[in-house]
Amino acid sequence: MKKRKLGNSNLEVSSIGFGCMGLSYGYGPATDKKEGIALIRAAVERGVTFFDTAEVYGPFTNEELVGEALAPVRDQVIIATKFGFTFGDDGKQQILNSRPEHIRKVAEESLKRLKTDIIDLYYQHRVDPEVPIEDVAGTVRDLIQEGKVKYFGLSEAGVGTIRRAHQIQPVAALQSEYSLWWREPEKDILPALEELGIGFVPFSPLGKGFLTGAINEDTTFSENDFRNCVPRFSPEARKANQTLVDLLGDIAASKQASRAQVAIAWILAQKPWIVPIPGTTKLHRLEENIAGASVELTAEDLREIESAMAKITIQGNRYPEALQKRVGR
Repeated sequence: MKKRKLGNSNLEVSSIGFGCMGLSYGYGPATDKKEGIALIRAAVERGVTFFDTAEVYGPFTNEELVGEALAPVRDQVIIATKFGFTFGDDGKQQILNSRPEHIRKVAEESLKRLKTDIIDLYYQHRVDPEVPIEDVAGTVRDLIQEGKVKYFGLSEAGVGTIRRAHQIQPVAALQSEYSLWWREPEKDILPALEELGIGFVPFSPLGKGFLTGAINEDTTFSENDFRNCVPRFSPEARKANQTLVDLLGDIAASKQASRAQVAIAWILAQKPWIVPIPGTTKLHRLEENIAGASVELTAEDLREIESAMAKITIQGNRYPEALQKRVGR
């Protein structure tokens, strides 16, 4: 697989990464551990070198899974994880916490779970309004100087925060949602990242599965599937947004590709410093996603997609109100 560099950093990764969250958290029951390990190792065998996890996924179980799966090939891969939460009495309630002493504590814990002595890319998972971003960036800078972290990242941060953090410790990458059905980053985020030389790592490049065409208005999700509370996944919104899936189907047919592959190819065509991290629990989907890097979209293809997209209005917010308050700060 081809490689890409995240912005002006020297952080070089496979052009498509693997978002590991769904193996443990967010989309129904956790995958069997042996199957999860096998899938992550299958990704390595197929050229994927960039793996994304976080302490909050589980909590903790996803980091343990990724650590065990990648231990035999640790020198061949880049592991990204995230900090920024403590957990309530139930062990699951997520409470923002990016105080410097907390970052230091959880960095040590993540290192143990990941079975490594250094975190390649360490993201602040969500901006904590109670802690100046300068203090956060300074703490990660110290961890970098101590050899425990290589690169600093932010997730779902706003432009002002990105700029302030970048002055203290260069930000290698911003991770946020981006896809054909969530293009908000194009307004302010992508121009700022280009100006500052920061890479972009889009999660949910397949619209949490919707852009694959495998979900329609009649689909039901398991009771612990995050999509149950997402306005964009209400049956009414799914029915309205089917127009976009149909458009992708037409383009995919002309390219002898799948909808997922076209959606990934579209993201890769936007900027050379963008690296999407689709997730999956199935080997055939992993292979399908990886093949998206080989789908060539011409300038004419991209113009046709833009023209068709201009006629489509996507229905439904991407987050419920409580979670929406935590992004773009």
